[in-house]
Parts: sequence; structure tokens; C-alpha cells
Amino acid sequence: MRSMERVEVELFTDGSNNAVVRMPGRSFPGVLVQGDSLSVIRSDVAGIRDACRAEGAAEALELAEFLLADLDAILLRYTDALDRHDLRRPF
Repeated sequence: MRSMERVEVELFTDGSNNAVVRMPGRSFPGVLVQGDSLSVIRSDVAGIRDACRAEGAAEALELAEFLLADLDAILLRYTDALDRHDLRRPF
């Protein structure tokens, strides 16, 4: 098992959910997703898969729309942070 390492990161937003940070040695910042939020995203994707398997296209579409809206909000927070700090986007 690897031991924990403490590193200094650059914080481009407040430290709340989906903080935009840049790790040492990385060109672009990333988004820190809390474990509970990651679990919710995974659950949402599993719900979409399950609805597709059950041929519940309307339910799958609704779940996909909610997930897309959540991801769009995270992406907007990311791009706003990069814009505020005059950093180019990696996409």
C-alpha cells in the first residue's frame, strides 16, 4: 500500500464541491469530485443503464437529462475558473 503524500496544489475556486485545482506537474487544472458526489454520478449512470435495459426510454432520457445538467454545471464552473485566471481550455 502506498503511503499518503502531501502536495501543494493551486486552487482556482473555493474549496467546496467540484473545486478546480491544478496538481503539481500538470498543465491544466482538474475538477476535484468528492467521493459522495462520485457515488451519485455512478448511481445516475447505473439508473440510465437499467432504464435502457428495461426499454424505459422515457425514464432513461429523464435520468440522462438530469445527469447532463449536473455535468454541465461542473463544466461551467471549470471553464469560468479558467477564464477568470486567463488559462486556455484543454478542449
